[in-house]
Amino acid sequence: MQKNGKSEGNIEGLLKLRDAALQLGISFPTIKQWIYKKKIRSNRTAGGHHRIPQSEVDRLLFRTRGKTEQQRKEEIRRVSGRNQLVGRIESVQISGLMAEVRVSIGGQQITSIITARSAREMQLKRGQTAAALIKATDVMVLRV
Repeated sequence: MQKNGKSEGNIEGLLKLRDAALQLGISFPTIKQWIYKKKIRSNRTAGGHHRIPQSEVDRLLFRTRGKTEQQRKEEIRRVSGRNQLVGRIESVQISGLMAEVRVSIGGQQITSIITARSAREMQLKRGQTAAALIKATDVMVLRV
């Protein structure tokens, strides 16, 4: 089904359940249970299918990467910086020796300029989960 030239799977920031589950690192049955238990908000299409707003996925990103909260804290805190914000990569633009990485965190955008080599080594791509590590005026990107 088409609406305003967009496919039904991503109308105005709405995701199909499988796409939302993939971003959150959970299974399809788990996301269905979350909907029924009202742990995650969904919208229904005219055909009765659930769609998840991207804002809901962003809200739950840090809590759901297939690990317990303690495991996530230990994994991310291998770096001394404590100002870590987890979000989703919006874009990666590599030009010459540098790369611009934009991360969406709770509806806000953080842009980091890193080396092109770092971006390639981390295999940063749009839609991946990443943490922005903020230290003074520098922002580093840590793939999660």
